[in-house]
Amino acid sequence: MLRLQSIGERSTPLQVINTLGNFFRIWSVYSLYSYLASSGDSIVGFIFSCLVPSSIIFLVLQKPWKGRPLPNSQVVPTVINGGILALYFVLWGKGLLACGPLVALLAEYAGAVLGVLSAALYGKKVNIWKKIGGLAGMLLAYYLLSNGWATRTNSPLYSFGSEPLEKATQITGMKEMVVPITAGILSALRRVLARRVSLKNQLKRRLHAVTVASATCFLFSICNVGYNSTDSIVKLQLPSWAYLSTVLFGMVLIFYVDSVAEEKLHLVFSSPKHLMVSTGCIIVMEILYKMDFSLLGFLICCVILRFGILEATSLDRSKKKKSLETHELSNGSFHNQLPIKALPS
Repeated sequence: MLRLQSIGERSTPLQVINTLGNFFRIWSVYSLYSYLASSGDSIVGFIFSCLVPSSIIFLVLQKPWKGRPLPNSQVVPTVINGGILALYFVLWGKGLLACGPLVALLAEYAGAVLGVLSAALYGKKVNIWKKIGGLAGMLLAYYLLSNGWATRTNSPLYSFGSEPLEKATQITGMKEMVVPITAGILSALRRVLARRVSLKNQLKRRLHAVTVASATCFLFSICNVGYNSTDSIVKLQLPSWAYLSTVLFGMVLIFYVDSVAEEKLHLVFSSPKHLMVSTGCIIVMEILYKMDFSLLGFLICCVILRFGILEATSLDRSKKKKSLETHELSNGSFHNQLPIKALPS
């Protein structure tokens, strides 16, 4: 009992760091949306200009060329993962401009549908219906979001605040929701592939540097196709807060925060606990940026989405609990021995 209590006390600072890291990342998303909505700059060009310094930072910090040479069996999938990351950024940026930051952030949790797919292919038939029910809950949550339940203008429920809105939000619609949802699935797929390629945390960070550099190259080719001249990519206001926060908080810091949360707190992205942290941060940002926001409608959508994610990523809880207690009492390193397929996407 004392052992478990001491572990809980040690995890408290890490939980604070995880919450602050996600808060700053979500703050960078709202800053980016506000900047692009007012400036009209290209989201693809902006993200590319952010990926360039981010890839340099990762390469300098991780130095993937040092130490044991990386085999082709790891480098090739990592480069391919960079292409997936580049496509994710393109779709995520388009979804951000089309649906707003609230929907774009919640759509990132659509990657939990990979849990339904894995259950259909490898899981027990007993759990498939639970996961299908979770998938239905997630679809319902996204349907309500697409119909404006999280906005004061279109929500049928009581909205937070009574001051007049500067700009009402249009109903998004499920057709527009496909783009950010696809981006969320690609993001989850990228994380799954990264786990498959490397089980060691230090090697995972080295490979992530290669992934970001690869994504930068892929996105550069996309920019060259989409622009008549590369000069339009450089016309962005690089010293702006939106730019700096996207690089530091949205790309670099959040990777290390999520890595620590997964290694030490066993808190993975697209999990109900991670959604709870994001929910609180989104509420704060919606209020600070005076967005078209319905608190009650948003909370209902998040509760339904949380239920869907919980069922879609559910494991055999009795086995999980038994494994947790055994390894915590022995050496506290059970996360290194969990099978990768048991981690939610």
